[in-house]
Amino acid sequence: MRRADREIKSPDEICAILDSCKVFRLAMTDGSVPYLVPLNYGYVCENGTYTVYFHCAEEGKKMDLLRKNGTVCFEMDTDHELTTAETACGYGYNYSSVIGTGNVKILTGTDEKKAGLTILMKHQTGRQFDFTDEQTAHVAVCKITVTELTAKRRAK
Repeated sequence: MRRADREIKSPDEICAILDSCKVFRLAMTDGSVPYLVPLNYGYVCENGTYTVYFHCAEEGKKMDLLRKNGTVCFEMDTDHELTTAETACGYGYNYSSVIGTGNVKILTGTDEKKAGLTILMKHQTGRQFDFTDEQTAHVAVCKITVTELTAKRRAK
């Protein structure tokens, strides 16, 4: 990381950023062209390993690309604040962000899809939900096993 003075290494601080964000941007490859989509997510961190869950339609460009190549990159950011100055070059922007790479697995088992949806909804709403077999039958649930993750903060 070029700006090591802004790097965040503390798992607690990284989780605070992940907790604060509700949308992440998922980047996939379409041949030689990147394809980026914003999605809601949920996550878990166990023993220093991060796992991100998201859901989507069972068919479409995103799922086609993930079936071809499950290696992805993602980004999320929060704590946005414009900092002002007397001159244009003195302006800045405060933020906290996480960028990572990982491998996507499209979940197929009903129980693992329910678990992923439960994690996602807990993150998004703070509430615990239960899902029926019927509800999970008509949605794709994906799990990203994070292989690399960096976090950064620019603050006053």
